[in-house]
Amino acid sequence: MNNQFYRIGELAKQTDISVETLRYYESKGLISAAQRTESGYRLYSNADVQRLNFVLQAKKVGFSLKEIDQLLNLQVEKDEHTCEEVKQVTGNKIEEIEQKIHDLNHIKQALQRLHQACCGGQESAVNCSILQSLEDPEFSGQIK
Repeated sequence: MNNQFYRIGELAKQTDISVETLRYYESKGLISAAQRTESGYRLYSNADVQRLNFVLQAKKVGFSLKEIDQLLNLQVEKDEHTCEEVKQVTGNKIEEIEQKIHDLNHIKQALQRLHQACCGGQESAVNCSILQSLEDPEFSGQIK
């Protein structure tokens, strides 16, 4: 691998993210510039590019930045961890996603009930069943 270095703008363009996002990831400790020029410009190495791509791929499949940090630690110290540990991280994420899907289905059902209860006519919304339901403090108990 060659020793090519990238300035922050070049790396942002290459990975199709903003400079602000790169700086944010850096502030969270997910990546760091390999070095800086004498004038203070960040320079990123090919290893930094690989690490950033790891972060971006993990983000695409739904991992939070905290979870990505955990995965990066596992990745950096591969010889000190097991596949079982890594698999547990993805298993936990799957459980979290399943719970979110469950919650979203309940919300969808509540919205469908609201939608179906409304006549949708041209009359004034003074007696609109949707607005009345949303004003009812007991309505939120029907969602969960």
